[in-house]
Amino acid sequence: MTKSFVAETIQTTPSLVSTHKFTETTPDRESVKVVIYGSKRGVNNTILTLYKLGFAEVNEWSPLLPSSSPGEVMSILTRHIQTN
Repeated sequence: MTKSFVAETIQTTPSLVSTHKFTETTPDRESVKVVIYGSKRGVNNTILTLYKLGFAEVNEWSPLLPSSSPGEVMSILTRHIQTN
C-alpha cells in the first residue's frame, strides 16, 4: 500500500465514519472492525503509524489481546459507517 493511496482514503473517510461509541446496527449504519495481528511491538508501531496518518486515535483501539497464535497479539478498532 502506498502512502498516496492511504492519504486519498483518509480524505474521503471522515464524512462517512462516526467514532461515537454505540453498538446498535441500524438500517443506515453498520459496524466495521479493523484488526491488527502481530508482535506487541509491531501492533503498537502500526497503531502509532495509523494515528500519524490521521486514520484513528490511539485510544480508539482495544488493549492488546492475545491471539490464537503463540507470541502474537491483536488490537481491534470498531467504526460505525453510514451505509446509504
